Amino acid sequence: MSTINLTSEDLNLLNSKDGMHALLKSKKVNLDKALKVSRYDDELKKKQEELIKLQNWAIENNKKVVIIFEGRDAAGKGGAIRRITEYINPRQYRIVALNVPTEDETLQWFFQRYINQLPKPGEIVFFDRSWYNRAVVEPVNGFCSPKEYETFMSQVNEFEKMLIESDTYLIKLYFSIAKDEQSKRFEEIKNNPLKRWKITPVDLKAQELWDDYTTYKTKMFDQTNTELAPWKIIDANDKYSARLEAVEHILEKIPYN
Repeated sequence: MSTINLTSEDLNLLNSKDGMHALLKSKKVNLDKALKVSRYDDELKKKQEELIKLQNWAIENNKKVVIIFEGRDAAGKGGAIRRITEYINPRQYRIVALNVPTEDETLQWFFQRYINQLPKPGEIVFFDRSWYNRAVVEPVNGFCSPKEYETFMSQVNEFEKMLIESDTYLIKLYFSIAKDEQSKRFEEIKNNPLKRWKITPVDLKAQELWDDYTTYKTKMFDQTNTELAPWKIIDANDKYSARLEAVEHILEKIPYN
């Protein structure tokens, strides 16, 4: 049996409410995992305190913030958004996860329905998938024509430039996971009756179309990773580190006090 050397800091973490919960969560005690979760919870709480300061700064200075979460299905986008918004003022932020466009919306300029969701002064908007659906998900699954795809790709950089020049902070996060990790998460979701609703027909084809997603994802990065609106690619194979990295990037990019 291996011996684990615990520091006084480790012991304090394990003796905390979160630490005890992490220790007793499973039938079989796993000290390594409990320590990892306890350290994560401790670091996350510190960053969540900073997120409150960031939001207060945005409110007081009438700043507009847009944060985009993109990535393959089951990459952990929703979980990251939940941790980021857990303690901030619910009246001053929105989570936008648009459904399939209506018939009227399909006849509008593509960006119109996203423009309608942009933040008012003092507000933060989190897009759980965004206009970049047209860069990857739609062409892979045949939800848009080649012409519609090309039109989007020719307009998106200018659209984001106008957004930023209109005094809006834009942060683009991409959660990247491996194929086997996605498969593992799909199985966990299917086997959990509380999460099974998350699986969609598009999700069921994700593994089969993996290489097609990769092709369009690469094109998206090549053409839209601009100096003005760069992508932050996050290794999302470990959910804990991915969430912390996402929060850290947001705190770095917004010049709050």
